[in-house]
This record gives sequence, C-alpha cells and structure tokens, in this order.
Amino acid sequence: MSDITFGGAGGASEERPAESGRKVPEPSGVDLARVALRAAKEQARARGAAAQQKKQARRGGLRSGARADGRDPMALGAAINRLITERGWETPAAVGGVMGRWPQIVGADLARHCVPQRYDEDERVLTVLCDSTAWATQLRLLAPQLVARLNEDLGHGTVKLIKVHGPGGPASRFGPLRAPGSTGPGDTYG
Repeated sequence: MSDITFGGAGGASEERPAESGRKVPEPSGVDLARVALRAAKEQARARGAAAQQKKQARRGGLRSGARADGRDPMALGAAINRLITERGWETPAAVGGVMGRWPQIVGADLARHCVPQRYDEDERVLTVLCDSTAWATQLRLLAPQLVARLNEDLGHGTVKLIKVHGPGGPASRFGPLRAPGSTGPGDTYG
C-alpha cells in the first residue's frame, strides 16, 4: 500500500518521502479531477436510484421487467426454506427431519421396535411408542444418551426429555367368562 496524501496548493507536483524511504509523487490536478468526477458519478447514481424508487412507489409498486425483484419465481426448496424461516418453524422442521432419519440415529434394532410419535415444541418433549415393555425399558435406559445425540444433531436444548410409552393392553371384553369388576389380565402393559 502506498502513502498518498492529498494536499498542496495549486496542484503542483511535489515529491514526499514515504515511510519506506521511496519518494511518492503528489497527485496532480488531473488525478484530483478524476477522483472528484468518480465521486460525483457515484452520488448521481445514488440520487437516480432513490428517485426511481420514489417514482415506483407512486405508481403503485414495481413493474415487471428485465431485472430481478421479489415477484420472480424461485426454486421449490428455496420457497420452502423461506416459508419455514418466516413462520418460525425451524425447530419443528428439524425434529421432523430427525423422525425421518430415526433408524440412522438410534440404530436399526431399536428403530424396528420404537417409533417416534410426536414432538411438543413448548415443553421440548419427544414421545416414543415401543411395541413391547422390554423395548420400552431399554429405551428408557438409553434416553439420556439419545437426548444428547438429538441435541447434538438439532441444537442445544431442542429435546429436553423423551417420554416412552409401551404397548397398550388388550381391549377389555365383557362377556359370560368375565368376572364383574375385573380389570383384565395382570401382565405388565405400559
């Protein structure tokens, strides 16, 4: 970088010593005129753009033309990302992506027996349904590591708790072989 200082009287070309010991010529009148012309052009361009925006606002908005504006078509992915951002759906969309990648996150064995059901954004709770009480117990034991893995993938604090539900019991049947007031079999359901 050179050290050029603008100054001096009448545009006379004087030489000044630079810090490195070389002499740098003082800008002449032609150089100063070029700098002033460039600054004037930039100011005129800015005034013209402001006037154009004012004129378009008076006409009732932008007109279709050769230049890009907010009304141009956009790719579907870009439109969806814009909608997600505008509506504040980043976290639910990210959690939905996790539900789609559930087998890669928890492993094939666990994914065959445990399925994510819903995510409560307010409480930051993921509810998972297991097909047996043994798998529900296994998932409850793995829940802290799974919460850490999900938060690593989604961002800190996205999932605070995993609620695990086991299978529901058999439907209560009423009939001639049931004792009045019976609650059903005594197996460990849920």
